[in-house]
Amino acid sequence: MTTFIIAAIVVICLSMIAVVYRMVKGPSASDRVVALDSLGVSLISLIGLFSILVETSFFLEIILLLAILSFIGTVAFSKFIEKGDIIKRDNSR
Repeated sequence: MTTFIIAAIVVICLSMIAVVYRMVKGPSASDRVVALDSLGVSLISLIGLFSILVETSFFLEIILLLAILSFIGTVAFSKFIEKGDIIKRDNSR
């Protein structure tokens, strides 16, 4: 079982390298946002596998925090790409 987890960690690390390349080289901003979200999911799964490997539940809170931050970042970047503004300000006052 340990060799399977280590093999999965290696595969995820290799996919993270490909995702970082797509994030840097991406032809459009939306490709970069998808790559950033994919990098967050890969990091979450990597930490989950590491938590299984060392047989501890300490990293579960870190996984939850990263998932929340990844979701908020993806929503903010998507809103910025769509409207050009993240927080709509009322300047009529």
